[in-house]
Amino acid sequence: MAGASAGRLLLAAVSLVLVAASAQAQSEADALHAFRAALRGPDGGPPGELSQWDTGLPCDGDAQRWDGVKRCAGGRVVVLQLENLRLQGAAPDLRLLAPLGGLRSLSLANNSLAGALPDVSALPALRSLYLSRNRLSGDIPDGAFAALRGLQKLDLSNNAFTGPIPSSIATSAKLKDVNLSNNNFSGPVPEGLQHLGAAKVHVQGNNLLCGPPVAPPCSSSSPAASSSSTSGSMKVLMIIAIVVVSIGALLAVAGVFAAVQARRNEPRYAGRTETLGGSPDAAKIKVTSAPAVKIEQSGVDQHGGAVTPAVAGKRGGGRRDDHGKLVFIQEGRARFELEDLLRASAEVLGSGNFGASYKATLLDGPSLVVKRFKEMNGVGREDFAEHMRRLGRLAHPNLLPAVAYLYKKEEKLLVTDYMVNGSLAHVLHGGARSSLPPLDWPKRLKIIKGVARGLAHLYEELPMLMVPHGHLKSSNVLLDAAFEPVLGDYALAPVVTPQHAAQVMVAYKSPECAAQGGRPGRKSDVWSLGILILEALTGKFPANYLRQGRAGTDLAGWVHSVVREEWTGEVFDKDMRGTRSGEGEMVKLLKVGLGCCEPDVSRRWGLEEALARIEELRERDAGDDSSTASSFVSDGETTPAARHGEPQSHST
Repeated sequence: MAGASAGRLLLAAVSLVLVAASAQAQSEADALHAFRAALRGPDGGPPGELSQWDTGLPCDGDAQRWDGVKRCAGGRVVVLQLENLRLQGAAPDLRLLAPLGGLRSLSLANNSLAGALPDVSALPALRSLYLSRNRLSGDIPDGAFAALRGLQKLDLSNNAFTGPIPSSIATSAKLKDVNLSNNNFSGPVPEGLQHLGAAKVHVQGNNLLCGPPVAPPCSSSSPAASSSSTSGSMKVLMIIAIVVVSIGALLAVAGVFAAVQARRNEPRYAGRTETLGGSPDAAKIKVTSAPAVKIEQSGVDQHGGAVTPAVAGKRGGGRRDDHGKLVFIQEGRARFELEDLLRASAEVLGSGNFGASYKATLLDGPSLVVKRFKEMNGVGREDFAEHMRRLGRLAHPNLLPAVAYLYKKEEKLLVTDYMVNGSLAHVLHGGARSSLPPLDWPKRLKIIKGVARGLAHLYEELPMLMVPHGHLKSSNVLLDAAFEPVLGDYALAPVVTPQHAAQVMVAYKSPECAAQGGRPGRKSDVWSLGILILEALTGKFPANYLRQGRAGTDLAGWVHSVVREEWTGEVFDKDMRGTRSGEGEMVKLLKVGLGCCEPDVSRRWGLEEALARIEELRERDAGDDSSTASSFVSDGETTPAARHGEPQSHST
């Protein structure tokens, strides 16, 4: 009897273990299903490569069953590798993987994920994290990796991260390999990483870094240098302190006098306050110096304190305007409040046809762009919100994600990611103001291909719009750290007032607008693409952008005139001189540009044909035959440009 009872107890225990294991396996399967649902492939939905996840469980004991699950142990997922899936949009919320208690290695490398680094604190047991070769950007909070105390390998290379390297990377005593190369990190390498040495820490391609193991020394004031001269420094500091105390009173008097004089002679821009909306709770941007700005909120202080008396009288007891809040339209993005933007350090990026743009760097997050739109009252509030949600669902590596918006009757704010290399217009026409090197032929080809792909995606996803982009120009083509292009200010025609659209939007300057009562057509965006291609190849700023209302095809006309006299090579930007094995491909792209900006709409190429021709282009000619444009590589003095009324270059 005792033996039978013991047997039953053993059987019950085994059953409980099996039930628990089965429940654990199902829990991990559910977590992976939720994680897959948060991923965005090229078509905007979960990647088709993971369709196998619909059947069975990810693990069978130590055997993996699902694609991407590379290792299992005891029925639990240990290694998850989701590489080369063309994932797009913001990085997914890693908290969805928290139920995977056995997960030790995660890779989302070689995709097109954009935006800020995802929160990794929900996966404290990770030993390896690979996020390389994406489009992740912005500053990383210093404590981002504090929870990963067992981290051994970290790869963030080939992204667009900025700011200091987070010191929390070195939290783990087991760290073996850190690859941060080819980003835009700046400042000294954290001391915890310096001790690992160059064999374990890779920081090449971050030109603003300093200090060991491989970066140049920071300065004589670095910790290493200062430690060798501590006693001397202390003596100097004592002397300075005595001097400062001695002349402190004089400095105070001089400071008061200078403040009074500065107040009298204050420039016109000092103290100017720009209100973001007209309500009592409207956010205000106070320009305190050029180009720095301070963002503050009228009526409510930074800590939610009392309203100032002048504003309180206006507010009365009416219903508070509940539209003074940020509305997020990107799934999986880290949330922040309007107050976070108001507290952020900010600078003016510029002012365009729609309004001013500001770069705002969150205290514990990435850099963002806040753009003001004053003429965006083409539809009512509900239709505006629906259109923004539609834009938020767009996901493509060549489209700038719309992160959030703020709705006010008087104006709107649109929040997007910040691109470190600015706009194509700035690189092409910035001259001495641009610190970036001139664009060579391979980079220009890559940019044009990305622009065409992004535009084609807009045509596919927004077939209801006559002009899916509407405002395609070089200043709306932004470049990330790898010079991958993303399109901005797209699909705004439905929400902009018709009068303003006709006055400033590029598609409304196409030749057919004159024949259609000022209305663009389906090929108007193609015309804009053609002008952009010619601009990228010639380095000339199109006069079409400088004119209000309709304008002719000045740049295209000049290119035609030069090509007709067989001086094709002379149209190309001098910064591409020396491209001796790609001239034939450059001429092909020139023909695509001319076909796209053909004034006769019936003869103008369609976007599908233009994209197909562009995708066929290569960096080098087949067989390296450069005879097609031999005049281009000639550095002789003879040039027909002046004879053909070459358009003047303009900076934007």
